[in-house]
Formats: sequence, structure tokens, C-alpha cells
Amino acid sequence: MASVLDSIDEFLSRCQQSGDAAYAALRSVLDRLDDPATRVRARVFLDDIKRRFPTKDDCDRCFSSYHFRIDDIFLDQYEGYHGRKKLSSMVIPSIFIPEDWSFTFFEGLNRPPDSIFKDQTVAELGCGNGWISIAIADKWLPFKVYGLDINPRAVKISWINLYLNALDEKGQPILDSENRTLLDRVEFHESDLLAYCRDNDIQLERIVGCIPQILNPNPDAMSKMITENASEEFLHSLSNYCALQGFVEDQFGLGLIARAVEEGISVIKSTGIMIFNMGGRPGQGVCKRLFERRGFRITKLWQTKILQAADTDISALVEIEKNSPHRFEFFMGLSGDQPICARTAWAYGKAGGRISHALSVYSCQLRQPNQVKTIFDFLKSGFQEISGSLDLSFQDDSVADEKISFLAYLGSIFKETACFPYEPPAGSLRFRSLIAGFMKKYHHIPLNSGNVVVFPSRAVAIENALRLFSPRLAIVDEHLTRHLPRQWLTSLNIETGIGRAADDVRTVIEAPSQSDLMIELIKKLKPQVVVTGMAHFEAVTSSAFVQLLDVTREIGSRLFIDISDHFELSSLPSSNGVLKYLAGNSLPSHAAILCGLVKNQVYMDLEVAFVISEEEPILKALSKTVELLEGNTAPISQYYYGCLFHELLSFQLPDRHLPAQRKCDKSASSTDIIGFSSSAISVLNNAELSIDQIENSYLIHMDVDQSFLPTPFPVKAAIFESFSRQNMSESEIDITTSIKQFVKTTYGFPFGLEFDYEGWGGWNLEGVLSRLYLSSSSFSVCLLGELSSMMLTGALKFGFLALNQLPLIDLFHSFSGLSRPHSTVKYAIKKLLGLREKKSEEMWGAVTRQIKDLRSRSRRLAETLGSCGWDVLEPHAGFSTVAKPTLYSNKTTRLKNAIDYEVKLDDSNIRGAILKATGLCINSSSWTGIPGYCRFTIALEESEFQKALDCIAEFKRIACL
Repeated sequence: MASVLDSIDEFLSRCQQSGDAAYAALRSVLDRLDDPATRVRARVFLDDIKRRFPTKDDCDRCFSSYHFRIDDIFLDQYEGYHGRKKLSSMVIPSIFIPEDWSFTFFEGLNRPPDSIFKDQTVAELGCGNGWISIAIADKWLPFKVYGLDINPRAVKISWINLYLNALDEKGQPILDSENRTLLDRVEFHESDLLAYCRDNDIQLERIVGCIPQILNPNPDAMSKMITENASEEFLHSLSNYCALQGFVEDQFGLGLIARAVEEGISVIKSTGIMIFNMGGRPGQGVCKRLFERRGFRITKLWQTKILQAADTDISALVEIEKNSPHRFEFFMGLSGDQPICARTAWAYGKAGGRISHALSVYSCQLRQPNQVKTIFDFLKSGFQEISGSLDLSFQDDSVADEKISFLAYLGSIFKETACFPYEPPAGSLRFRSLIAGFMKKYHHIPLNSGNVVVFPSRAVAIENALRLFSPRLAIVDEHLTRHLPRQWLTSLNIETGIGRAADDVRTVIEAPSQSDLMIELIKKLKPQVVVTGMAHFEAVTSSAFVQLLDVTREIGSRLFIDISDHFELSSLPSSNGVLKYLAGNSLPSHAAILCGLVKNQVYMDLEVAFVISEEEPILKALSKTVELLEGNTAPISQYYYGCLFHELLSFQLPDRHLPAQRKCDKSASSTDIIGFSSSAISVLNNAELSIDQIENSYLIHMDVDQSFLPTPFPVKAAIFESFSRQNMSESEIDITTSIKQFVKTTYGFPFGLEFDYEGWGGWNLEGVLSRLYLSSSSFSVCLLGELSSMMLTGALKFGFLALNQLPLIDLFHSFSGLSRPHSTVKYAIKKLLGLREKKSEEMWGAVTRQIKDLRSRSRRLAETLGSCGWDVLEPHAGFSTVAKPTLYSNKTTRLKNAIDYEVKLDDSNIRGAILKATGLCINSSSWTGIPGYCRFTIALEESEFQKALDCIAEFKRIACL
């Protein structure tokens, strides 16, 4: 310790020879630090100067450049301040001198109740010489204040200022009302924003910051090494954070605050509060949006005006205004009340006028802290580039909460799972369970997931139902016919007697939803199927629904009642007559409930529909139509509405009420009403569809047309960004040009996921088509394409039809039943097509890896099948392999894993035998259309693929015993 003190004394003695007044200031500091430990704290700063300025001349230059001074900051001017009257504050040129910005900030900190900082853990960002951190600790007695600054000298000065104010004139610690000292409550650390807290796992309850807003168009301003030996000028620039921060707010000089806010999200506790100074130059709307789009509620604590520093160059702001519609906000002097733009302010300042700008203090708190933390945790896991698209702001808090919950769930799914899992055609089991749970909890209807089938929309559900029953005549609510095939709505084939539609011609009559008019039409026309909603005034009670049930039962008609307009996803849903009836009565066999989830203010026209029935054959048949017509509902759409259901169910206690006691329906059985059409029965029976999950068993699906390979990073980013955005312009979701370019370039490149195309030059249709055009002027080409596999999306289904003749184009545009992709899908696909066209390294790298993976899997599967008695047709592209079970043909075997199951294997039963023996699902020759050949899909998750190979080997062992 003596050597340390000697070193300080030697330095002070040398400084004394300079005769500079700064010596007296430094001497007074050390005279008040009698305790050796405290002198060591001061020494870290003084020793640095000694090292850099070893001679008397150096000392002279040192003091002439440092200009040490100790100021008194009088705090008794702040009403209600009960601590000491003043703080002693040492400053040097490389750190900010307390001025209007910091004083305004402290005034803002004084606005909330005193309890806001009491016993809290606080961090101050950009603490400078530490006076605000010290004042917070002195006035409000927080548990701990961490003063953080990127400038190493600012930290040293802050420590000295802490000792200046923590000790009395005799060098003794000053105790507060809780018998603690400032030294117990305050620490200072060198830190780039919140890096110190993050690295040391410090969770904060308050984050405050008077952070610079300096617009510097030079992104290399911080490329120099940050060292203690750096110049005063550089360290001052460093304290200003002149470099761009990589945020959209950089263009307004707010990039540093944006980064501080996002870093704060990860270290602040759920009930935490952030308080920041915000210069009003970018405009109040921009300042507020910085917080709101990141999921914060904000309160303006204080606002004033301050003069713009005369040496501040605002020409960069003028340049931004020149190249964009944005206008910055300045004022003429302190008394001006009308804002002027940067260009006017620049001209006024050049002419000698003084310009000012607003300075506000904002307090902000996360509206859904856990979910927002999840979102930003996802973005930090490699998706930081899309954070500029994030927008969590809505005027309606409930809408904002809805979006935040969904994005948090989507982010967690993308972060935790490599691919989208297999879901049955009836819809995600989780989603169907949530629907059933909502009906049970809120409407007291005892349903389960098996009572629900999910569709992409009401239109798809209605069309599938009409195709399933193929009625001679159907009456459909006029509001529900818009997307039905035109020929159904123009046919007049209603006089052929009771029976089915001739030649698959269905006649649909539009009808008003008012129940008395609908009932009159049903009685007169006697349709086989009725699809209707109810008027609002009739939906409150059950009487209209009961009347519809009775009249359709009497004539043997199927009834699909649409409750979409009256179904509320709310914790206090309004009265619904249909659901009220179902709480006390089972749903009759001839009736089903149709509901489209369309009341969505976050993602307009993002629809999912479901059908509820208590007739198992109806549910199974409807589920099969989904798969047969390739109408599976996009998993992300189910995720979105699933989040809403989950939010309404998550806080409720399970099984709090006894199961509802319902009256059993004693109406006519299904044999008394129209059943499935013979053509539908034939198609459904002969189609080889995916195998449903068998209870208490685990299935491996090599029988579905879906990729379960890892979803690439660019795909996740594009999907998440599409749901993060708000107010997307038409140009951002107009995908026509991108598809045209895709079709054009694809003719010269391998089309699809070809993994073995040596010797094949790729597609070159242009020459062939030109010759065909010359041979016949009426020749027309239609190109039907699908982008999901090429874009490796998995979760997104997107197809297109390219036509080259205007009459055909007009004809297809007239098909109202064509599925229209949601704007989020179009945005994501367009983004991915753009990456493909630019040959983005990430996108092409992902495609290359999947092609390599598919090639490897194809060879591994071929080797396994070959060793197990299968003849393999060598594949060159895609997700499937076709093979013939030569070893097993006409072989009688007893499957040891099944009870009393002996079978002679052939084309008709090889699929079932493999399933029962191993749980592996494949497609037989009835699916491939190639006699004797089965299909195996190879785009499985790696562990699943390996299990599938093991199952193939296991079947050989079992079958050949």
C-alpha cells in the first residue's frame, strides 16, 4: 500500500511544480480520502495520468487539455428532494459535462412517485461522470445502482465522484437512513450499454439512460481500438456512439436508443420500467414508435425545449429530408411553438438564428413481458436482420396483445423445432383439442378433438360437404354461396324427383338467412342439404335453431348451421342460441355445426374453419375429403387461432365443473336422410390415404406428401417477417412478376430438387413450344406449378397456374372458388423467390444441403431395401422412392408381432402387413399406379428416417422366420 501512496504523492509533487490550479483540485480530493482503500480507488484514475504524462512538460499539457474541475450540483431545487443539498461532481473533457440534457432527464426522473426506485436494482446507461447514478442512490435508496459507460475514463471519474460524495470531510462513510452508504449502493463499470449486466446475469428492475442521439453517416466511426490511451477527442466521440447501430432508427439518430431498448428487454424483469431521454428532432411520432413497435406501453413524464448546440451540424438531417418524405422537428428559439423542418432550421441557423428542439423523458413498460422477451430471444438467435420489420403497435391494446402472443409462440416453435411435424388431415390434434376445450369451458358442451374437423375456410368446408353428399338440390345461405362453382348456382335441375344429382350436376338455390323465409323454402323445395346461418336477432336464443332442426329432420335433409358471425373468441362470449342448445342437448345425427374464424383484426382474411359433428362416419368422411382434395389447413394458420384459444384456456382450472348432462337426440337415424353419394363412397374407399394414428401406438409416416426436413433459416425468417409486418403495400405482396421470372429462369435450370441429373441438360421448353406455336396458332400452354418444395417451406403451400391466352386467363379469374393465398404467404414466397433469383448464399446453401441430404437418403434407402428383398427403381429427384417387394410376393407368413395374424403377402395387403408388424406407413401399388410397386417418402426428420430403415429390416426378420 505504501508504494501506491508514494506513487500518488510523487505524482502530486510533480504536478505541484506546474503551478496549475488543477493541482489544488486534485489535492483536495485526496485530502478527503484518508482511508487507504478509498485512496486506491482514486489512484486508478491518477495513476493513468502519471503513466501517460511522466514529465513536467507532459503534466503541463495534461492539465491544459484535461481542465479538471469540481462542480457542485445543487439538488435542493428539485421539490421533494430529501437527500443532501448538493453533489460534488468532477468532470474532464472526454466525458459529458452535466447540462440541459441530463438536467432535463433528472427532472423527468423526479416526476414518478418516490417508490419507483426504492429497493430496486437500477442501471444507468451512459452514466458519464456518474452524478445521476449517485443522485438516484442518494435520493431514493435503491438496492443497487449500476452506472455503465463505454468510456473507460468516465468510469474512473465516476468512481472518484462516488468517493467525493460517499465520505465526509474527515474521510468517514456517510450513512443514510437505512445505515448504508453510497459505496454500498452504487457501482460503476465499463460497459457497452448493458453488456456488463448481461455478462454477469444481472436482472434489473429499472433501466434509465440519457443517451446521445448523434447522426453520423460514417459507419466506420468506431473502427478504432477502444483503449485508455485513446485521445480525448476520440473518447468523447465514443461516448456519443457515433457509429450506426444496425437499426432502422439509425436514420433518425435513434439507433443507439433502439439497441439499448432491445438489450434491456433481455435483462429487465417482467414488471420493470425503462426511462429514456428522447430528443424531439425526429418528431414525436417517431420517438414514440421506437418503443411501441417493440411492445411497450409508454408514458411521457416530462417535456421541454432546449437550444440546439451551435456546433452541431444538421446537414445530414437535411439530406434525409431531401431523399425521403420524412420531416424532422425543430423550433425557432425557445419560444417558438410551430415546428419547422431540418432544411428551414439549417437555413435559419446559418442566418444567425438560434434553433431549438423538444426534449422529452419517456417511461416505458412491456405490455406482455414474457411474450415480448420470447420474441426478442428468437430474433437474437440469428434473426436480427428482420427485427426492423417487427411491429407490435396497435391502437387497440387487445389487438396488440393478440399479435404479441402469436409471434411469441411462432418464435418459440421456430427456435425449438427443426421442422413442422406431421398432422392428420382432420387438422392439428392440439388445435382441435383447444377448440373442444373452449366449447367445454365456455359453452359447457362436452366435446373432444374427435368431434372436430378443420378446413382452410368455410367455402372449402361447404364445397367438400356438397361433393360428399352430391344432393339433387341444396339450399345455401346467400352469404355463403360466393365461392361455390358457378355451374351449381346456374343449374335448374330441380324437377327430377327425389334422389341424387344426375351426371354430378348439383343445383344450389340461394336463400336469405332469416329463419322463417328459409323454413318456407325448405318446406316447398325439400332439399337434401341445407347450409345456412342465422340473422343476428335470431341467434341469441335457440328457438330458430330448433325450428331448423325440426323441419330438416322431417324432410330428411342434412343441416349445416353456420355460427361464424356469432362465435366470439372472448373470455365473456355473448349469448349464442346454437351453443346454448348444445349445452343441454346432443347434436342430432343429421346436423353439423360450421364455424369460420373470421373475426380477426390482426391478420385480416386469415381464415380457418371447423365443422363439429357427433356422428363419427361424417367426421371421418369429411377428414378424407380434406386429404383427397389436397385441402389441408396450413399449420401456421392453426397456430395463430390456437394461440387465441390457448390464451382463453390457460388460466382456467381443469375439471372445475361436473360434465354437462345433456338430453340424447331421439330423432331419425342417418338411414332416414341423404347419405354419401355412391361416387364419393367409391372414391373414398379406393383412395389410399394416410393412415390415422392408432391409439397407444407410434407410427412412422413414409406415406404422406410432406417434407419433414429441417426448415432452413431463410424460410423461417421470411415467414416470421411476414407476420411481424403491418400495412404491407400491394407491391410487397404482388408475386406475379416474381413467378414470371421464376418460370423464365427455371427453364434453364433443374426444376425441383433434382439430386441426380448428370447428363441431363435441364428443362428447355422454349424451343419445343415455339415449334408447336408455329404448327398451330390456336395452340395453348398451361403451366401448373407448386413452390412449396422448391422453396423448402414445408409450412406454406403455394401453387400457380401460368396461362398464355387471354380468354383462358379471364375464364380462370371468373372462378370465385379458387383459393386466394393470404397476404403473409405471398409476402414470404415473394421474399424467398427474390433470394433465389439473387442466388442468396443462405438460400442456395439450404437448397444445396437438402439436395445432398436427399441424394444420401435415396442411396441409404435403396441399400436397405435391396438388402431386404426389394427391387428399387432408382430415383433422380423429389421426395420419394418406388420399390417392389419381390422377396415377399405370394409368401405366407405369420407376423409374430401381431396376435394370430397369418397372411399371404401380395399387392393388396403388403402395406397393412408392414404397418401391423412395425408401425411403418408406406403406400402400396394402388397409390403408385405401378403394379407391384410401393412408395416410400424420404423427406423425414433424420431420427425418423433411421427408424424407418430399421422397420424395413425388422419386417424382413419377422416375415422370413
